Amino acid sequence: MGRAFEFRKERKMKRWGHMARTFTKLGKEITIAVKQGGPDVTGNPRLRALMAEARTEQMPKENIERAIKKATESKQGDFKEVTFEGYGPFGIAYLVETATDNNTRTVANVRSYFTKCGGSLGTSGSVSFMFDHKCMFRIKPKDGVDIEELELEMIDYGVDEMFESEEEDKDGNVYNSIVIYGDYTAYGQIQKYIEENGFELISGGFEQIPNVDLKDVTPEQRVTLDKLTNLLEDDEDVTNVYTTLKPAEE
Repeated sequence: MGRAFEFRKERKMKRWGHMARTFTKLGKEITIAVKQGGPDVTGNPRLRALMAEARTEQMPKENIERAIKKATESKQGDFKEVTFEGYGPFGIAYLVETATDNNTRTVANVRSYFTKCGGSLGTSGSVSFMFDHKCMFRIKPKDGVDIEELELEMIDYGVDEMFESEEEDKDGNVYNSIVIYGDYTAYGQIQKYIEENGFELISGGFEQIPNVDLKDVTPEQRVTLDKLTNLLEDDEDVTNVYTTLKPAEE
């Protein structure tokens, strides 16, 4: 398995501990998708994928409706997607994705988290070269479909990695999925193939996959790094945090 498989396994372990954070993140992404492509899901593929993910995450209907309404209100300011780059302590690179309606506030907050934990906010390009920007989809398997044959067929659509994954919802129910990674520019054509070939879409989006060797640290150092990561992830403007830290041994 490739880097995306290991990355996916590590992020999946964190998923259900932060349900409120997940709803906030999805709400912002839905608002941005509606502002960019309109509220009609038939003509907005990004919104379709987010709605599928919202159903999977059991996001309350009123949260979804509020996010869509927010995008259509003329008095509502635009969310701007801004990525911050920096180094935490012990040489760990951080890539922090945000969606903000007040960039001054977000810059100040993100900088303070790095400073508080002994890190530093960097300039654009200082760590982004250590990550590959990928699109990612999760779909439900179909009877009679061989995953190796499916991967070979979808290579022409921009897919560069595919694997089966055992997922668990917040109620503890286990189900299987197929996880698909491709270059971020292939998002539209991969989603089109999925929908036209009758696969059920669980979620779709973008992720940053480290392309360098992940760095291990001592348990004491990990405590400090976890503090920085938690401060960033708890900020309502932050949507994703990616690092070059090697996951802790299970």
